[in-house]
Amino acid sequence: MTLQRSRLNVLLVGEESAAIQLLRALSRQSDRIVAVMASPSKTSRDGASLWTAARQQGYDTWPAEFVKDPSFGDRLRSEGVDVLLNVHSLYIIHPKVLTAPRLGSFNMHPGPLPQYAGLNTVSWAIYRGEARYGVTVHEMTSAIDAGRIAYQSFFRIEETDTPLSLTLKCVQAGVPLLLRLLDTAAVKPDAIPRVGQDLTKREYFGREVPDGGWLSWNGSAKDVVNFVRACDYYPFLSPWGHPRTRIGRQEIFVIKASRTGLRCAVPPGTVGEPRGGCVSVACADEWILLHHIQANQRPIDPRLLLKPGDRLVNDLSSLSA
Repeated sequence: MTLQRSRLNVLLVGEESAAIQLLRALSRQSDRIVAVMASPSKTSRDGASLWTAARQQGYDTWPAEFVKDPSFGDRLRSEGVDVLLNVHSLYIIHPKVLTAPRLGSFNMHPGPLPQYAGLNTVSWAIYRGEARYGVTVHEMTSAIDAGRIAYQSFFRIEETDTPLSLTLKCVQAGVPLLLRLLDTAAVKPDAIPRVGQDLTKREYFGREVPDGGWLSWNGSAKDVVNFVRACDYYPFLSPWGHPRTRIGRQEIFVIKASRTGLRCAVPPGTVGEPRGGCVSVACADEWILLHHIQANQRPIDPRLLLKPGDRLVNDLSSLSA
């Protein structure tokens, strides 16, 4: 016997292109979108706006900041909201709002839980040299990214991945998971998986930047290049800025770097010979190439600033030198 799919009342809360992609997918579903909650002035990195996209498609739009008000839960109940879906929202939703939808509130988190909870987790995964990553759809609770897991999807991190491409992979894998959640909720709500997280494995990341943003030339070439890559949000601003180093008292920001695979036998941080349009620098094990750097808040050809035999320093003690 085939169970009939009921029509759900869905509330979408979100921002950025990820939520816009979900909105497009929801518009092709039979479910009713009660409203789209976003920030009227917020645009994604590519200039798109969830608020504008929802208005253009004829959906009601509510300011996203309403989710902070505990009394807003009464409105969700009066509207008969079955499911709240949260995608890259800017606001922490009040617990009384989270419990208002009949079947629950669910978040699409761009990372595998419980190991990668919190902020900028795509950057942390690249920084740590992870080979595998994932996206999680989980039940929302008052504790951030700690609710029971409904669905997860995993994929490889390639050496060419940046935080932007890894975020895109999360969206591409995560939107189908949210649609799967709705299909399950519409047919047999009790069948929605709700698997508790092993919080002994939980790691939460805040706004901190690894190593205070300083490159450590005493590390491996892989670690140094991964740090640079973890900050590469080109053509958009990086939440971590760019990793920095110093030559004398001149602070330098490394924008793009790559490995050479060539072993080195000089002190870490030593500048080697130019290679094409790049400058080579010694790490603990290999030479790497600096392709793009900034100094004095502007791009500069690394060959103009760094000469063979120069030494880049890798710690804060140099500030008092």
